[in-house]
Amino acid sequence: MTASVGSELILIRHAPALDGGCLAGRRDVGARIPDADVLDRLRARIGTARLVVSPALRCMQTLGALWPDQEAQQDMRLWEQDFGEWEGVAYCDLPDLGPLSNSDLATHRPPRGESFADLCLRVRPALTDLAGQGGRIAVIAHAGVVRAGLAHALGSIPAALAFQVAPLSITRLIATGGGGWSVACVNQGVS
Repeated sequence: MTASVGSELILIRHAPALDGGCLAGRRDVGARIPDADVLDRLRARIGTARLVVSPALRCMQTLGALWPDQEAQQDMRLWEQDFGEWEGVAYCDLPDLGPLSNSDLATHRPPRGESFADLCLRVRPALTDLAGQGGRIAVIAHAGVVRAGLAHALGSIPAALAFQVAPLSITRLIATGGGGWSVACVNQGVS
């Protein structure tokens, strides 16, 4: 399926993960939901949209806090990157990948996990399918999924790793036709 011209994907990173200082990845940890005023401002910034969500608990909790009475489609392809043996490891005990270039980092696989490039290959069809339905679609997912959307829009997997994606931030992608995308905003907060 190809994206319908003008389709808007509103990619929302879930609320802060209750990860205990450890890499969450595919671990199903909860979210720290902010006060109602933050949720109200975020909901107002998003507007009316069809809702799609990663099945991860932290994403489902974020969805429930933002839109408690609305139905959402779950999509398994929107899970966070699988960090394999690194999941549940304290951030301070993870290997230092800082010296890697974005190109090398994109293809680096943690033991028994998937690379960011693997994640992009999984997420791209999901986002293309959603955009093919037309209209405005709000996707509540993970930082990796948001970056995968940026990789698709930019036509560069390594370039997407340069973007920060804060909890509860919004990234908007608009289909321009012929498989092209416009990046309307990245990492927009609700301050």
